Amino acid sequence: KMHLGQQNPMVDGLSLKELGDSVLVELELRRKGLPFLKHVEYRIVSKCFQIPVQRRYSDFEVFHGLLLQKFIYRMVPPLPPKRILKGVLNSISDREFNDSRRRGLQRFMTLVIRHPVLAGDELVSIFLSASSDVQNMLRDVYKKTDDEFLTSQMALHGKVYIPEDIQTHAATNREVIANIHSSFNKLRDVAERMAQRSRENSTDLLMFGKDLSELGSDTSDLPVNATMSKAWKTQRKSLVELSGEFGLLANKAAHQGSREEDEVVEKLNLLLEQLQSYKDLCDRHDSGVLLEHQRAFEKRSGPVATHLKYQNSFEQAESRLTQQENTIITMEMRRYFSLLCLHQETQLVFTYLPLVTSILGTFVHSQIQGHKEMGDVWGDLHPKLKDLFESFSQYPITLCTASCLVFSFS
Repeated sequence: KMHLGQQNPMVDGLSLKELGDSVLVELELRRKGLPFLKHVEYRIVSKCFQIPVQRRYSDFEVFHGLLLQKFIYRMVPPLPPKRILKGVLNSISDREFNDSRRRGLQRFMTLVIRHPVLAGDELVSIFLSASSDVQNMLRDVYKKTDDEFLTSQMALHGKVYIPEDIQTHAATNREVIANIHSSFNKLRDVAERMAQRSRENSTDLLMFGKDLSELGSDTSDLPVNATMSKAWKTQRKSLVELSGEFGLLANKAAHQGSREEDEVVEKLNLLLEQLQSYKDLCDRHDSGVLLEHQRAFEKRSGPVATHLKYQNSFEQAESRLTQQENTIITMEMRRYFSLLCLHQETQLVFTYLPLVTSILGTFVHSQIQGHKEMGDVWGDLHPKLKDLFESFSQYPITLCTASCLVFSFS
């Protein structure tokens, strides 16, 4: 449940350390029927339940939809997109898409399970523990409880805790958070480009080593009287050995790209998706979510209205008036409850923001570590190149370029 000051729900005593559980989402490919017919399942393990469960994307869709219906006044994180059309011969693209969606589902579950209200709901416990028929179980639970307003004790007293200038505060906070959202988007884009450059650097170094190996492996006979032919035969053997060093450099660069992706980009994406869910919440609040509840309330009053046909006109008028008054009271209570929840969700956003310092520290550490690892390999390569050119200088050299190369490594 929401860990707020029990005496004043407007005061949030949450800290980052109190934002709960951890969850792991792993990808598993399942084959069904013919070998080429396969579907993706996700293995989910939470620290709280410690029982692995298998879920398909459609399970996540049902879970997400019910969370939105029940917690319409809360930040419900977005799901990663569902791809409708699949390529036939693009297995590499499929792998990339599946991994990207797995990461998105990991972020979704992390934000849900760390939310002080959502995490304690029965929908979440069922999703993380049910062994089978999870979709029907989720729907049955929702039918019994309906939305948060009807079950929350704060719904009756929302007006008590809301100051008169709550609308002004809400507008100011929304503008501040929107600016933060924009800045985080830019930081994430830069971090993604850096990770991509590290991966491209890995590819280039690997190709450089491969080309160097092919050059050194050339066994073509040289003319007997060719200048430096003997020296070249000796040197090209060394080139094959040096090509292995570039393979090692390529591995280090690839590892750096993965480190930047996992430790920096992913954490920024987590914050961005929470900020996006806050924006979605504000949009729901502005676009008349109360009207939807009012329509639902009026539908529920249908059977009562039918029954009233058989009462006298005075009883009908009195009953209708009572229903209208109850509807107005309920809508007012919902409005105050919505504002109270929006304020609490705003506080939760600001609770997460100190993660920026942690992400920045991780970013700096990853750069130090990556450059050190690459520098160590380059450092090991330098004396080998020096020995190579020193041995090359033992042969008669008339080319200025070769002399310059020897001098540069002396």
